[in-house]
Amino acid sequence: MKHILDELETRRATARAGGGQKRIDAQHARGKLTARERLEVFLDPGSFEEYDMFVEHRSNDFGMEKQKIPGDGVVTGWGTVNGRKVFVFAKDFTVFGGSLSETHAQKIIKIQDMAIRNRAPIIGLFDAGGARIQEGVAALGGYGEVFQRNVLASGVIPQISVIMGPCAGGDVYSPAMTDFIFMVRDRSYMFVTGPDVVKTVTNETVTAEELGGAKVHTSKSSIADGAYDNDVDALIEMRRLLDFLPGNNKEGAPEWPSFDDPERYDESLDTLIPDNPNKPYDIKELILKTVDEGDFFEIQPDFARNIVTGFGRMDGRTVGFVANQPMVLAGVLDSDASRKAARFVRFCDCFEIPIVTYVDVPGFLPGTAQEYGGLIKHGAKLLFAYAEATVPKVTVITRKAFGGAYDVMASKHLRGDVNYAWPTAQIAVMGAKGAVEIIFRGADAEGIAAKTKEYEDHFLTPFVAAERGYIDEVIKPRSTRRRVARALAMLRNKRLENPWKKHDNIPL
Repeated sequence: MKHILDELETRRATARAGGGQKRIDAQHARGKLTARERLEVFLDPGSFEEYDMFVEHRSNDFGMEKQKIPGDGVVTGWGTVNGRKVFVFAKDFTVFGGSLSETHAQKIIKIQDMAIRNRAPIIGLFDAGGARIQEGVAALGGYGEVFQRNVLASGVIPQISVIMGPCAGGDVYSPAMTDFIFMVRDRSYMFVTGPDVVKTVTNETVTAEELGGAKVHTSKSSIADGAYDNDVDALIEMRRLLDFLPGNNKEGAPEWPSFDDPERYDESLDTLIPDNPNKPYDIKELILKTVDEGDFFEIQPDFARNIVTGFGRMDGRTVGFVANQPMVLAGVLDSDASRKAARFVRFCDCFEIPIVTYVDVPGFLPGTAQEYGGLIKHGAKLLFAYAEATVPKVTVITRKAFGGAYDVMASKHLRGDVNYAWPTAQIAVMGAKGAVEIIFRGADAEGIAAKTKEYEDHFLTPFVAAERGYIDEVIKPRSTRRRVARALAMLRNKRLENPWKKHDNIPL
């Protein structure tokens, strides 16, 4: 028996060594951890249960039958994060560059199926060069099977992708269908075709970083939801993110012990809004002062910064926050902001996470660039997302809520459950001066000024909306945390169902 056990340990040691010490050293020289080291950082100590450690590829073409390494370039299994079950796969760049073969794909598919059956999140750590060319269509078929399961898992379990090295070709589409993508600065990149192909086809000379680095995908393309300086930071933040997410679509928002009184007042919020209605302020200050212990996990902080999205907690329970940011473009809604917020709202609705919306929006961004870029359809995405959402929705209008943007931002008319306004709220079709110049076209400057004052006094308050029941209550800013927390507690057992349909047809 002893010799059998010794052989098992020898085989395990060989599998754990991946592509060998030389390739491990090369991985470290690039500032990257190996696949197994990443899993050690990410998962609770001693919790990892590995599957398919001894799987090898079955290719006999191009001399591949002489190159077989146990594990075949991906480490798969399950473990726990702060005691909660998660399924994981980590591409091993030291083995065939992490390239995907038929058997490599089968390992990932097995873990995806287990995650769906057992209703637990799945996290993929990517560091690979795409399909294994030697296997041709067999590798492409493997990608297709992985993609199919990404779609089936969508809205059922959270799917998170962490790009920790190269990610090219077919490898980019699986992350693109997951809920969140995070990258590592200066070490990871994503693109469908690499710089060499781009040079050949379009004659453009571009580096991998310029084509698909973290800066590009977090600030321009919106592909990635965030980026970190190194592997360890990225993995620690993924542990933090998972603490905000439910395990599946029926589990409900998770709860953690909180030492922050939900009845807490914050008098500094009474002076958050400047006296000058055109002067900006930082909406993140409001979020940080109302969430439990100032703990806020922002999603896409570097893209469409005129709107803020992310997760916080109220009375220990996860809440999704959407807030216009007056510090950037006065908080106006444009195509990018609408798409960013719409996707976040739909994620929250998929997984029964209540949504709190802080509104200070002067309207939609005008101009030919926005109209030619499809602002109508992109704005409709956010409208659609809020309207179809059945989770608890609490809205607070802090200052401006003008035009169609008032409707879009979780208004009472889109089945907002509890809609509050601060006394500083201005709810109208448009700003006073513009409205008066249209209504009283041709009036002299003195008449315009008088009518502007009249319009401000009559319309630019929250009380006209409150008189019609569109605002449930005008509240003091200092009491925002208390009122929102109480509203969410009241809505905890809310039940609302949309008419049956196979699926909706959101304006993509």
